[in-house]
Amino acid sequence: MASPNLPPSTTALRVFLAVARLGSTAKAASAVHLTQSAVSKQIQALEEHLGIALFERSPTGLKATEAGTIYRPYAEAAIEQMERGARRIAERTALGRPIRLHLVAIAGERWLMERFPSFAQAHPEIDVQFTNFISESQTEDSDIDIVHGIGPWPDREAHYLFGRQVALVAAPALLERMGGFTSPADIQKMTLLQHFQMPAFWAEFTEAHGLRGAVPAHTVRYGYYSVIIRAAMAGLGVALAPRCYVAEELASGTLVNPLSLGFDSTVGCWMTLNPRGQRGPGVEALVGWLREEAARFEAEASA
Repeated sequence: MASPNLPPSTTALRVFLAVARLGSTAKAASAVHLTQSAVSKQIQALEEHLGIALFERSPTGLKATEAGTIYRPYAEAAIEQMERGARRIAERTALGRPIRLHLVAIAGERWLMERFPSFAQAHPEIDVQFTNFISESQTEDSDIDIVHGIGPWPDREAHYLFGRQVALVAAPALLERMGGFTSPADIQKMTLLQHFQMPAFWAEFTEAHGLRGAVPAHTVRYGYYSVIIRAAMAGLGVALAPRCYVAEELASGTLVNPLSLGFDSTVGCWMTLNPRGQRGPGVEALVGWLREEAARFEAEASA
């Protein structure tokens, strides 16, 4: 009758399986890195624990008894489950530290937040903490940064995401009030709604449409694209905005793209990482997902 004491050690189970597989205590000793004497003692202790012999001698070595044959798959399953548990703990430890994702506000509002639930549901073990831009000197340390800029960055691993396709947008009522928009030069009679971090957009637009040196009638600068988009919808001026950020308004007609005017900018939205930072499987999974979703987002905006 089996002992009511604690279950046998993993060492005893590994020794038992090695002897069952190899048919020899000497060979098993080499496989499990123990002495032959220690292997024999482990088998003896296991047999005493179970109250029955697990092996018998045969002309070719040790052979499992009927009890040993019955016990073997359970021992294998026990070892497999314990190894799986150890791997799971190791993975959870690697994933345990929250991933800090720093991103510009518009990328969260127009792209990430509505898509992120699918990632969270697929990876409930990955804790992602979102941080936002405050100032150049007041940003939290992050694992992943999503920023607007001109890549690549020499000291960062960088992946382009989206946003290079820029469109001129305006409210239909504004264009009607201003007498329509018949040529690119008409932008000079408009108020330009400009992101303070994207002053190059005007130069890129005028260069692309043969208007070098042109200036708008008036410029109003904002710190957030969400405010620029709302201002454009309210008819306060025209804006140069990444097409992917205004795709919904263009589709609904609340904003229009007069004469299909736009350009391909050198500025885009990029994901950057510290190439020397610690990167567990959680970061790798998130980075891969972000790149796939970004490609889909840009393709949808271009369709």
